[in-house]
Amino acid sequence: MSRVCDICGKGPLSGHTVARRGKPKRAGGVGSRVVKRSKRRQHPNLQTLRAVVDGRPRKLRVCAKCLKGGKLGTA
Repeated sequence: MSRVCDICGKGPLSGHTVARRGKPKRAGGVGSRVVKRSKRRQHPNLQTLRAVVDGRPRKLRVCAKCLKGGKLGTA
């Protein structure tokens, strides 16, 4: 089962956490430097929902934004 919203198709995002070291120049230091970049992923806030789709009950994985916004009529 993938981590994708069944309504809007929102999926995981990828990026980096940036580790910096040193005192910034604006604070009187020699400048902060990037020491390391670690990979990270942000997953959507998916909730399992029981809904009737095409006259049959079905479990949907819906993101919280679609659940709050009431976009279930488009499924």
